[in-house]
Amino acid sequence: MTEFFDRHRPMLDAALDALRQRAFWSPFPEIPSGKIYGESAREEGETGFAALRNAGFELPGHPNQRRLGAEVSPFGGALGITYPAADAATLIAAAQAAQPALAAASPEARVGACLEALVRLNRISFLIGHATMHTTGQAFAMAFQAGGPHAQDRGLEAVAMAWDEMTRFAPQARWEKPQGKAAPIVLEKHWSIVPAGLSLAIGCNTFPTWNSYSGIFASLATGNPVIVKPHPAAILPLALTVRVLREVLAEAGLPADSVLLAVDERGAEITQDLATHPAVRLIDYTGSAAFGDWLRGHATQAQLFTEEAGVNTVTIAATDDLAGMCANLAFSLALYSGQMCTAPQNIYVPEGGIDTDQGRKSFDEVGLALAAAIDALLADPARAAGICGAIANQATLERVQQARGLGRVLRDSAPLGQGRTATPLLLALRDGDPACERECFGPIAFVIAVKDADAAIARAADLARRKGAITAALYDRDEVRIARAAQAFAAAGVNLSVNLTGNIYVNQSAAFSDFHVTGANPAGNACLTDTAFVASRFRRAMWRRPAAA
Repeated sequence: MTEFFDRHRPMLDAALDALRQRAFWSPFPEIPSGKIYGESAREEGETGFAALRNAGFELPGHPNQRRLGAEVSPFGGALGITYPAADAATLIAAAQAAQPALAAASPEARVGACLEALVRLNRISFLIGHATMHTTGQAFAMAFQAGGPHAQDRGLEAVAMAWDEMTRFAPQARWEKPQGKAAPIVLEKHWSIVPAGLSLAIGCNTFPTWNSYSGIFASLATGNPVIVKPHPAAILPLALTVRVLREVLAEAGLPADSVLLAVDERGAEITQDLATHPAVRLIDYTGSAAFGDWLRGHATQAQLFTEEAGVNTVTIAATDDLAGMCANLAFSLALYSGQMCTAPQNIYVPEGGIDTDQGRKSFDEVGLALAAAIDALLADPARAAGICGAIANQATLERVQQARGLGRVLRDSAPLGQGRTATPLLLALRDGDPACERECFGPIAFVIAVKDADAAIARAADLARRKGAITAALYDRDEVRIARAAQAFAAAGVNLSVNLTGNIYVNQSAAFSDFHVTGANPAGNACLTDTAFVASRFRRAMWRRPAAA
């Protein structure tokens, strides 16, 4: 049962080294190139996706009481795919039946199966890219990367961390305590990994694999069966994942029902029934703070790992590269139409203006320079479509419409390309405006006038502490103030990026290097991926006896 582990041990060892060094490393190439994935990979991905449409998605041996599925591509058209579906009680029973064998398997067997599954998922990254594109609205290049290799990186990161934690201590020991002139006490001691119980992974609409793989693979590696509950609008990427995992588990001699798909439909969700079942002891959740609060209040039997809403900020105190700063922020605001948990929203600028390489710029000049940079970025329709993608949810478009009345419009939002689309809306506000205090998910950003740079830093850090934030950015030339800001944002539990220009953006989070979310403010209580994310998914139990003479 350790064939997969032996096969992929070099990759696991490299991942462990990357976790410790935090330098760039990835075994899964992010470029959708036939030279990397095979000359026929692109065509196979397209034809594979086409074959899945308007048909029943098969999961051999999976509980199947009925078939459900009503996904609609944000670019237009229903997918027409139905999936095997079962009620919460049936899924729980199937997972419980698989639980003893998965728990009894060695860490090598479980980790090996996870590694093999990740490698197989990487091989179908083009198919997963199309599935992600047509359920989330991401343009294909982003859907390929975020839905495929980058999600696989996060899954591998969690598996490596889980292996490191499970093997941190010796599984057995000979314990000998001296007793002076008397014979020593000699015991043999053995420790077992005891999984926590059933795991529930609640997926989101916008990043179904990227946000779910860490929890899914951390739970499986540590011996916990996983029920994967996709968002009703983004089932296919996780259904493909479940299918691959079930195939690999069966080949490894482990129960296929260690991974199950929980499909439901809007208005008849089964998430609450699953989340509150006494057998569910682990819940990974990405989504709104409102449902996060519900889980905290009702799923009290489970350990929660959450990523929720937050207000990400940019503080502009000064810059040596006004054009580079504006171009960088324009891309961050436009990428996937702001539908990223890391996208900036509140941009704080001193009301008296800032010093730049182009001279002193007023508050209005900074806002208009940023608006002009967005216009320039999106001037070519093809490029604009590739950056912005489509809007995943109709409610986001409605939010853009409602937001227009919140402040002075510096740049209006407009549709582009095919499907449900919107370019960034940029508004000027005054400090203290209530709109600054809440997340406005989607292509909406506020340029906010504050007293001075120190006030801007204080306001942004305080907002992260109170409301939550996953990212913060700072542009400044004063090294002393930069150091103060780093301390302030660290105390607020938010990761800070300073003076980003060029092809690295505040939105981006790299596996094996960046700890995504700190778990230290209301934007989430878990971090992808630190030791706390995996360590509480299992416990150690000991048995001991006097050693044989």
